Order: sequence, then structure tokens, then C-alpha cells
Amino acid sequence: MFSAFFRGSTRSILLRAGALIAAIALLDWRVVGAIPLGFLYLVPMLMVGSVLKPWQIGTVAALCTVLAENFDDLTWNLREGASRDVLYFAAFIGAGLFVREINRNRKVAMEHLNEIERQSEGRREAEEQLRILIESSPAAIITADANGTVLMANEAAHRMLSVPLGELAGTALHRYLPSLRNVAGPDTVQQLFRSVMQARGQREDGETFLADICFSTYRTNAGLRLAAMVLDSSEEFRTHEVSGLHQLLAGSRIAVGALSHEIRNVCGAIAAVHQNLSREGLAGNRDFEALRSLIMALERIANLNLRQTVSQTTEVDVVALLDELRIVIAPILHDENIVAQWQIDPDLPPVWADRPSLMQVFLNLITNSIRALSKQADGVLSIRAKLEGDHVLISFMDNGGGVAHPEHLFRPFQDGAASTGLGLYLSRAFLRSFGGEIRYMALPEGACFIVNLNPAATPVEDVSCAKSAS
Repeated sequence: MFSAFFRGSTRSILLRAGALIAAIALLDWRVVGAIPLGFLYLVPMLMVGSVLKPWQIGTVAALCTVLAENFDDLTWNLREGASRDVLYFAAFIGAGLFVREINRNRKVAMEHLNEIERQSEGRREAEEQLRILIESSPAAIITADANGTVLMANEAAHRMLSVPLGELAGTALHRYLPSLRNVAGPDTVQQLFRSVMQARGQREDGETFLADICFSTYRTNAGLRLAAMVLDSSEEFRTHEVSGLHQLLAGSRIAVGALSHEIRNVCGAIAAVHQNLSREGLAGNRDFEALRSLIMALERIANLNLRQTVSQTTEVDVVALLDELRIVIAPILHDENIVAQWQIDPDLPPVWADRPSLMQVFLNLITNSIRALSKQADGVLSIRAKLEGDHVLISFMDNGGGVAHPEHLFRPFQDGAASTGLGLYLSRAFLRSFGGEIRYMALPEGACFIVNLNPAATPVEDVSCAKSAS
């Protein structure tokens, strides 16, 4: 009930305090006898101390001191009265300032408490979002202590390692990821790691898989900790290897087909010479007849019909493929001091192609340009892609001096080629296998190769590698 005097607005508290001061003064004036009632002014001083500033509290304290001195029955003189008034004033202002400080500290404490509650609520929300992020992540997320004991693992980690949900905690991490055995061990306390590696992993049932591991170590009050995010890259590895094998087989068949064609031409010439020599009286010679048998055997080898590869033609996002090409060749161009100029239409439609073969074609053309530009002080390679009519055209232009004998391009085993002379031959064969084409255009200071591709909206029939190579 007494606390009700201290509640309410500043105006209401001051009105109640003023009324109380007047009541105390009246009571002190009307009471007969030497009973000082000045101590009662402490109550209104406590009230005004909660709402007024220090100088205002001092003013009210001075007023209460004057009233207490004037309405009591005590004799006033300079020695006793002055000291009594000083004590009155000190008591009144001290009580007011004390309440004011208490009130201020209470407000500060309340604000601090509210801030703690806001931070606590924000922390709970952040922890909830982090928990949802970890649990919903498709990547396996695992934390372990310095001994390699798993502390926490999300649902994806349990699925990846074929462990029932909730049973990974407390197990040895190196049992499933041996490469992390010594990352957070006692010998690495002074060194923190933040790295990525590819390593072998093992599931609970003994099956091995290829893992891409992003891991880091950090210190806590309980010791060193390890956090790892693991991705199963086995399927990507298998796809890459199968694609590489397909690319190798396709290139090998085309190369063997070109070699067989050249062998057949040579065999035809030798057979014509053999027939001419047979008219000169060598028909009965045993060595001469053996030569004829060798020619026939070589023709049979050259006429082997290699089984064609299965078509790998799909819709290919050529813009994304060119972005990947830029990532692949950027370091090489930088090392050779070659300036690359890219002009790619971002609205190009998907094209029909075998993605690995098309990437191989692009890399082969750029390799040829780099070889030509390596001798130039100001080499420039320009890659442009645009939609022209019903075709997507991708051009590779350089200022490397051009081609001396363009009529010999796209022929296998060219004389004077930097390597086997099969690069452009294979590139054209790859492109023709999914309906594409390549052509050469001479430039005043260099060369330009233009790759012609069919948009996916206009599918073309698959053309075999053997037919495209012819």
C-alpha cells in the first residue's frame, strides 16, 4: 500500500508529495509541545527523488528544511539552529538523491535485463536456424574432439556412413574417415587447420567411397575440436571416369578409322604395283606370292569394322559450358600473357551435343591458338558466341599469324603438325557425330575457327563417328 505513493506519472507523484509536505507542515504547526516532526519530510523527499533532477531535489530539500525549522518548537540560534538545519538538509537531500540513484540503477538494470533477454532470444533463434540448417543439409556435418571421438553428426552423416540415426556420437571418426585420424591430435594443439581434401571413406557395412572433405580445427575451453563437412563424390567420380572412357574410345575409333583409311590407300597402291610386276614374269616366284599374301592380310586388318559408340547426345547449356571453359583456361592464358576477350550472348539456347566431346573440341581449338600465340608479344584470343538464324555459332579468333596451308586442315596425319595431326580431324568428327560442323576462316593477322551447333529445339539425327570422319 505504501508503494502506491511512488507509482504513477511524474505529475501525480509531485502532487501527492506537495500535498504530503503541506500536511506535515500543518500538523507540525498545530501540534503543541516540543515534538519535532521534521523527520516526516523524508517520505515526500523519497517520492520526489524518484522523478526530479538533483538540483530540483535540492530545492525541495531546502523547502522542507525551512518548514521543519519554522514550525517546530525548538529554539533557534546560530550554533544549534544552523547545525540542525544542515543536518535536516543533508538528510532530506541524501534521501532524495539515494532514491534517485536507486531508481536510475533499477532502470539501467531493467534495460540490461531486457537486452539480455533480446540477445538470448536472438541466440535461441540463431541456434534454431543453425540446427535446421545442419539437419537439412545434404552434406554430412560432423564435429569431433581431439581424440577423434564424434561429438555431433547430422542426419546426412548417418545416411552417408550407413549408421542408424543417433548412433554416431561417441564413435571414432577415423573409423569412417581414416585421413582425419591425426588432424586434431595432441601434436597439432599449436596449429589450426582450415583445408579441403579428397580422401577415401568407409561406411559401416565396409563399403568404401570417395569423399570430398572440408575441415577445420578450433579451440574451446574443453580442448581442440574438429569440424568437417563431407560430400560423397563417388557418383561424380564414376561419371567422370565413364565419360573419359567414352571420350577415349570415341577418339581411338576415329583415329584408327583414319589410320585404316591411309593403310587401305597404301595397300591399293602396292597391289597395283604387284599386279604390274606379275606381268613381268614374277608370277611364279615364291617370295613374290608371299608379298601378295601380306598385302591381302594388311587389307583385311584395315577393313575391320569397328563397332560405333552409343550416342551421348543431350541438351547442353553452351553458356554454362563456356563459363567452365573460361575457368579451365584462365591460368594457362595468364601464364602465356595472352589477353582473352569473351563476347558471349547470355540468351543462347541449349544445343544438341555430347558435353565432354564439345568441351574437348573447345580445348583443342584453344590449345592450337595458345601454341600460335606463344610466339607473339601481344597475343589476343577472342571467343564469341551468338545465335545466327537456326544455328549457334562459336568462334575462336587469334592474331597468331594464321594457317600456312588451310587446304590441309581437318586431314589426319598432316606433315608439319605440332603433334599427331589428329586434333582438328577428331574435332570435326566429334562435332559431326551430333550434327555440328566446324570451318576455318582466314584473318589478316591470324586465324578463326567457327563451330556450328544446332539448338536443342531443332533436333538432328545422330551421325556415326565413322561417317563423320569420312
